[in-house]
Amino acid sequence: MSIEQISPEQARARQQAGAILIDVREPHERASGYAEHALGIAKDALEADPGASLPDHQAEIVLICQTGARSLRAAQTLLDAGYAQVASVEGGTTRWIAEGLPLAVLEQSDEQRDFYDRYSRHLRLPEVGEAGQRKLQAARVAMVGAGGLGSPAAFYLAAAGIGTLVLADDDVVDRSNLQRQILHTEDRIGVAKVESARIALNALNPRVRVETFAERISSDNVERLIGQADVVFDGADNFPVRYLLNDACVKLAKPLVYGAIHRFEGQVSVFDAGRHRGRCPCYRCLFPEPPPPEAAPNCAEAGVLGVLPGVVGLIQATEVVKLILGLGESLAGRLLHFDALAMRFRETRLRPDPDCPVCAAGRAFPGYIDYQAFCNAQ
Repeated sequence: MSIEQISPEQARARQQAGAILIDVREPHERASGYAEHALGIAKDALEADPGASLPDHQAEIVLICQTGARSLRAAQTLLDAGYAQVASVEGGTTRWIAEGLPLAVLEQSDEQRDFYDRYSRHLRLPEVGEAGQRKLQAARVAMVGAGGLGSPAAFYLAAAGIGTLVLADDDVVDRSNLQRQILHTEDRIGVAKVESARIALNALNPRVRVETFAERISSDNVERLIGQADVVFDGADNFPVRYLLNDACVKLAKPLVYGAIHRFEGQVSVFDAGRHRGRCPCYRCLFPEPPPPEAAPNCAEAGVLGVLPGVVGLIQATEVVKLILGLGESLAGRLLHFDALAMRFRETRLRPDPDCPVCAAGRAFPGYIDYQAFCNAQ
């Protein structure tokens, strides 16, 4: 049986004659205006249990969405469920507005208006929606490093609506940073990087809470930094901090989003052994021992292409968002390599080391070590 499609004017007339007009868009879509006196019931909720909202299968029902496609599909679902009189508004709310028919507007607080406006493109994604955006808003991400990798990642995580960003970095802004560390500006040279970052991120999204730690990360303070985090972001530029973060994340069962850059190349992975012992590797499974210092010079010694940390940091930020939302397939168990000169990505599969001294299944946490001595001894 074909669905009857009617004009907005016909829908208005039927509504005035007693038909039930239902707007099947999501709440954030209705926030900007909806057909006057329409009931707001999102399509998924209506289809999941139509009887909860429409107990009378003989009632005349008119459905409207944004352009007419969703309401048409929902109408078919209602017909299949035994409803006798169902129609869909052709052209939807867009046409309703164009024809000058009366609208109602939801009363909203400033916070609600900001939420729906700022995150409207996320809210349009069925995989995110309002529930997913609220997850991001409630999330806490601990970021070690407000430099090359932390800069692009923090910008996009703040823009995405992460509720709390915890930034740890004991350095100050130097002019040489500005080639790649886009959180910082000329007029903040000499300012603590975490404070410079807080200024930039609050200017972008004032509703994101930025907590700053102008401290060097050590065994004494690492758990204070990451203990309440949902995800930990590794933007460190040295091996002692990377091993420390890895061990702490295994102990506290936190997913660690790793990134590293060198000259024209970068790599990204997710180390989630703390939550998935024996199934996911940790950083030590990939690098049981650090390379000697002369084999892994830092950016100040070897140089780095300015745009490279932007690419790598944004891949890391993507993994953070996916982990919080539970979307897609993370890089856990995979190491993604990026060669900027060849513009090529390649992937290496990683397996957990059954003899890993930190993350092996059933192994108790061995305790923190002197990471500086461990790395210098290699």
